[in-house]
Amino acid sequence: MAERSTAAVDVADNGGDEPPAADAAKATADGVDTQNGRAADGPMPEKDGERRKAAPAAAPELHSGHKLARRYRLEECVTRLDGFSSWRAMDEKLRRAVGVHLLPADHPRARAVLAAARSSALLGDPRFVHVLDAVEENDLVYVVHEWLPDATELTAILASGPLEPHEAYQLVTQVSQAMAAAHREGLAHLRLTPSAILRTSTGQYRIRGLAVNAALRGITSDTPQRADTEAIGALLYAALTQRWPYEDDAYGLTGLPKGVGLIAPDQVRAGVHRGLGELAMRALANDGATASRQEPPCTTPEELAKAVAAMPRIRPPEPAFTAPPEYQHTTYQQGSYGRPQPHPGGPGSHTMAIPPPPPLQSRTGRVLKWGVAALLIAALGLGSWQLADTLLERVKGDTGSNGSNQQPKSGDAPKENKPTTPGKPLHIGNVTTFGKEPIKPEDADKAIDGNADSAWITLVFYGYANFGNLDSYDDGSGIIVDLGSVQEVAGLDVDMYAAGQKVEVRAASPEASQPRSLSGFSHEVVKLTTVGKNLKTTLETPLKTRYLVIHITSLPSDSSGGYRGGINEIKVLGTAE
Repeated sequence: MAERSTAAVDVADNGGDEPPAADAAKATADGVDTQNGRAADGPMPEKDGERRKAAPAAAPELHSGHKLARRYRLEECVTRLDGFSSWRAMDEKLRRAVGVHLLPADHPRARAVLAAARSSALLGDPRFVHVLDAVEENDLVYVVHEWLPDATELTAILASGPLEPHEAYQLVTQVSQAMAAAHREGLAHLRLTPSAILRTSTGQYRIRGLAVNAALRGITSDTPQRADTEAIGALLYAALTQRWPYEDDAYGLTGLPKGVGLIAPDQVRAGVHRGLGELAMRALANDGATASRQEPPCTTPEELAKAVAAMPRIRPPEPAFTAPPEYQHTTYQQGSYGRPQPHPGGPGSHTMAIPPPPPLQSRTGRVLKWGVAALLIAALGLGSWQLADTLLERVKGDTGSNGSNQQPKSGDAPKENKPTTPGKPLHIGNVTTFGKEPIKPEDADKAIDGNADSAWITLVFYGYANFGNLDSYDDGSGIIVDLGSVQEVAGLDVDMYAAGQKVEVRAASPEASQPRSLSGFSHEVVKLTTVGKNLKTTLETPLKTRYLVIHITSLPSDSSGGYRGGINEIKVLGTAE
């Protein structure tokens, strides 16, 4: 695939008259790399690219409280720069915070911004901050994207110190894999600064501004893959050393000493993980790697992701436990129980104490012992008498008045417990998506709408069938079924989106109230197994429950390099009348 970026992407943060990669540009607050009311510290180092200067265009004069599309209420202007502005807004329809980029429709970059936003929205990769809407309306162009209130910028994380080796390993692994997936779809970023990387509360790294940030600045590049790879190398270098790998200071980080060039991370800070340091150099130094190993440079995110995968996995540090206080022996364990202590001020006494009598050897003890023995004998006799009486009554019941055994009547047949036959589908009151980070909750109703052509479908995950091996999806996903009230369930008929998904079905106890985790679904209906296109089962005994979960733990390949699954239709069957 040619490295030239498409018109919809417009990648790399490069200025025509600016210095090359070794010279980071000066700080600027630019409104695109913003989260939680904070602007980015500065632009990326510029290399192999061109930054198109925008014609003067006035930024839209809007104020807090203004509504877009009668839905997005602007709340706080994060920044206003170069003819566009960025806002924190509220989506009043879904009641959630969102981010909005605004620029006039006649802005020279408006068409490129719309194209970039729509191209990015089609990717649907959970490792990127999603574009939710891109609209031209009333002489305005605006792009709406996710707002992650629980996420922290890498800039703020690095302000407190370098990352531990395991955390830096997670950073370069997730970012390189995500960018490799984006470039396979023809999309590039070229604004991979520390402020473009967010870490969520679950430890997952999310990338924002794919294609859009570059389009807002009119940035292009003839080698977008190389530019993005070098940017990932700079992020890894900064994570290991807390220094920016160029001479100028940027993003709150001190640059390298002037005149010495690019030096290895372990020469900047002691204790740097050697493998990660060499990986950063291979991504940054495109003319060769460090002298110690002389491995080839990484010039694309795909090559960098493969180099990371080839490394021995770096495991998290063992948790530190506080040693418990030293065990204090009791006086009995120390052998001092019953010993008289010496008189204060007198010489130590060695008189042996009279040991206490053995248990139950006193007069009271003997009385108790004989009393307990008598009670045991009486209880044993009473139990034997009751057992004999019960057996005698049973013999009398099985024998007629003449002493002969009664035979069953010809019309009486032995009863058998037959499994109940499933009946008609039960009414389903509601369905919701299951998992730590729900996938497409707005599409959950498609799994019960009675239309086989519509379905709840997961996102596309790359690298691993178990939802990309991401921490946010380590408990899988699926659909929680709410029958509205406790019902007798006799069977299931589930039409899966694709064959090859690993699925289990579990039910909650009748007393459960809105369970959200697997521990709330205590009864196993279908064991975890790989199923085909249809999942059908009949229960041996009807089960009373209100809530069931169809739990998916592994996805099948979608034949395009990713993994995707889902559910077409769910039917819960009741007992036959």
